[in-house]
Amino acid sequence: MIDLVKVFPAFFLTALLLAIVPGQGVAMVLRQSIVGGKRPAFYSVLGNSSGLLIWGAASGIGLSAVFAKSPTAFNILKYAGVTYLGLLSFQTLLQVRKEFGKFDLKSNVKVNFLPAYRVGLLTNLTNVKAAVFAVAFIPQFVPKNFNLGLGIFILSCVQACASTSWYSSLILAVDKSAVALQKPRVRRALTAISALGILALALGLLFTKPR
Repeated sequence: MIDLVKVFPAFFLTALLLAIVPGQGVAMVLRQSIVGGKRPAFYSVLGNSSGLLIWGAASGIGLSAVFAKSPTAFNILKYAGVTYLGLLSFQTLLQVRKEFGKFDLKSNVKVNFLPAYRVGLLTNLTNVKAAVFAVAFIPQFVPKNFNLGLGIFILSCVQACASTSWYSSLILAVDKSAVALQKPRVRRALTAISALGILALALGLLFTKPR
């Protein structure tokens, strides 16, 4: 266990750098922050982190290896991700028409935990890169004298912490900019950009090929 703990700092930094790279997770967090505000964005981050733990558990028992090696399984996950991101982009574009309500970062409208959590969870579970990372990258950090499956899951927990740290900083940054975001034109422009960004990710995922 001591040997595994020693790799925590290096792995945490690596996971943090990967979280910083723009992708489905970043787009999802920004979208939730701009459209719904701070609270639903944090709920979605919890969902995203749960997805990382699920991929870690799957990798630990060898399931995500199937997605890395089987073109059919890879394509099923890929097209599920494309479909989900496409729907999320369309839903976000619909928010452009709204001036108040959930679009207001300081709104008193109640946002249920489950819908926001589900957005984060599904965003991660349909992320091909998350699956490949769990099976191809995390195992390299597990010491040879430590149980591989358990080590992968523990490091997945570390990855979830790193991811949550970065996404939380993004949410707080958006929240600090709430005054500027109260302007309808600014909010609508950012929402439209967020929707187009998610659509671009969907198109990029559509042309992703299995390794």
